[in-house]
Amino acid sequence: MVKAKAKEMSTSKACELLDLNRSTYYSMKKKKESPYNLRLMQEIDRIHTKHPFMGSRRITEEIRENGDQVNRKRVQRLMNLMNIRCIFPGPKTTVTSKAHEKYDYLLRAVTIDRPNQVWSTDITYIPMGKGYMYLCAVMDWYSRRVLSWEVSNTMDKDFCIRVLKSALKTNSKPEIFNTDQGSQFTSSDFTDILKEHGIQISMDGRGRALDNVYIERLWRSVKYENVFLHAYETGKELRAGLLEYFDFYNNHRLHQSLNNQTPTRVYQQIGLKRSVEPIRTPQYFN
Repeated sequence: MVKAKAKEMSTSKACELLDLNRSTYYSMKKKKESPYNLRLMQEIDRIHTKHPFMGSRRITEEIRENGDQVNRKRVQRLMNLMNIRCIFPGPKTTVTSKAHEKYDYLLRAVTIDRPNQVWSTDITYIPMGKGYMYLCAVMDWYSRRVLSWEVSNTMDKDFCIRVLKSALKTNSKPEIFNTDQGSQFTSSDFTDILKEHGIQISMDGRGRALDNVYIERLWRSVKYENVFLHAYETGKELRAGLLEYFDFYNNHRLHQSLNNQTPTRVYQQIGLKRSVEPIRTPQYFN
C-alpha cells in the first residue's frame, strides 16, 4: 500500500496517512544482510568499541586471527553500513561535505566548568540477535548526563531531530552544541533548530577522537555494561533494556571523573558532596 501511494505522493505523506514511521518503512526496503554478515558486523563492532583507532585493514586482520578469512573490501562495506570510522588525532580524519554550510570546531582550548555549557550528540551501531539498530543520544559534557536518546532502524535525520527536540524540551538549552559532520547533523532541518534557540554550532574537524571524546566513552560504557551482555532480539527489548540502563547511568552509577558522583547530581548541582574538576579541552594546531 505504501508503494502504491508513493507513486502519487511523497513517502512522508503516505507514511503519515498509514500512521507508519518512516524509519520502519525504510527498514522494510533496505537490503537484508546474511547471517554471516550480521555475525561479522557484531565482531567489527566489538573490535571497534575496544580499539577505536583501528581502521578497516587492522580490523580485517583481527577477524582473520579469529579464523574468518574475510577480505578487506567486505569489512569496509560493513563498516560504512554501521557508520563506523577509525578515529585518531590527525589531518583529514573527517571528510567534509561541500554541500552543507561549514561550522568551526569551537572547543579548542576551552575550559568547561558548568552544566549546559556544551552538549554533543552522535549515533552508534547497536547489534541485535538477528539484525541491528542505531542509537542516538544527546549528552551534557560537564556532567556526562544523557539528556535524551532514541533508537531507530535507520540513520535518517528524523530520529536525530526528535532526540534534539526532546533534550531541548526537558532541559535548559546549551551555549554550544557539538556534532560530527554526518549528514544527519549538517542538514538545515537539524541546524535550524539550534539557530532558532540561539545555540552556537560546533562541528568536529581534526582530532575527531578527542573532539567528541565524552560521547565516544558513553558508547563504550553502553555496549560493555549493557548491549554486549544481552542478546536483544527485538526493538522493544532493546528500548526497555536501554531505558533501564540510562536510568542507572544517570542516577545511580558513580563516575570516577565526577569525583564518584552521579551525572544527574552534577547536572542539577544539587547535594554535591565534592567539587568536580573543570574539563580543559586540548589545543590543536592546523
